[in-house]
Amino acid sequence: MWADKIDANIIFLKTRDLDKTTEFYTDSLGFPLVLDQGKCKIFHTGSSAYLGFCQTDGETGSSEVILTFVLDDVDEACSHMEKAGIQIEVRPRYNPQYHIYQFFIRDPNGYLLEIQRFSDPTWKDPVV
Repeated sequence: MWADKIDANIIFLKTRDLDKTTEFYTDSLGFPLVLDQGKCKIFHTGSSAYLGFCQTDGETGSSEVILTFVLDDVDEACSHMEKAGIQIEVRPRYNPQYHIYQFFIRDPNGYLLEIQRFSDPTWKDPVV
């Protein structure tokens, strides 16, 4: 099953001040920065858990939460979800800005779920 193949999860949140947020999570809390994507930064928070923040000029809030699951076979996960009757919001595609292969669905609460594989060679996953 696709869920057994998840290597890590990332919760992405929006921020209006990425520099201040980075300073807080690295200097104050001590979370290592594992990937700097320019507009998004990902911090290792323990085991196979990560927290990401992305710069936004608009409002921030719970509607902008993205729950991300990282695994190698994104297409298999998409196929499994289609067979389960889950509507695919964005079909699998390569995102050149972040060097990831991804697709999106929504859970029953309206949260956006991203299933992805990193293609970025600078992704420093300390677990995988």
